[in-house]
Amino acid sequence: MTQQVQEPDFLQSPTPSTDAEKKNPLTPGTIFLLVALVLFISILALQLFRQKQTQPVAGDRAPQFEVTAYDGEVYNLEELRGQIVILNVWANWCPPCHQEAPDFQAIHEDYQDSGVVVLGVNWLDIDSEAFEFIDRYDITYPNAPDLGERVYETYNVEGLPETWVIDPDGVVRAFYIGGTNYDALASVLDELLAESGS
Repeated sequence: MTQQVQEPDFLQSPTPSTDAEKKNPLTPGTIFLLVALVLFISILALQLFRQKQTQPVAGDRAPQFEVTAYDGEVYNLEELRGQIVILNVWANWCPPCHQEAPDFQAIHEDYQDSGVVVLGVNWLDIDSEAFEFIDRYDITYPNAPDLGERVYETYNVEGLPETWVIDPDGVVRAFYIGGTNYDALASVLDELLAESGS
């Protein structure tokens, strides 16, 4: 009778792999989870980055922006240098935006001949909603949609409405979040106009 001696595991030749074992071990479910994880991490990183950003406040240089108004005219902050610019980010669904709209129109009417440009930027409204807002308050100063949320991102908008008063040198002189009014805006404008001798 012959005795069969079994070789230790490390001396045994590996068994050939089957075709099923050679296939990619990633199942559709695993791939989905990996994609979801990468997406989640990307969104989290973007939110953390935005939290570290700050909005331009008085004394800061105003970030460059360019928008195309509903009437087709292009407004570029660099090209507005030498004028006082009031940049107001608003939406039709925002109650404080409705409260301050008549004041912006009055500021436009009273200061447009003094080199003051009031520029409204609409965020997240469809055009018909924006036009309804503009018509309701008989707004005649230029307004533009924030296509691609470029102004929203550049100015790190946190809550509507938000308004920046930018002096002729491109420096923010006042910043309002949550609404403003005629008197507050007129006070800043009068000071800036007195500085320039206008």
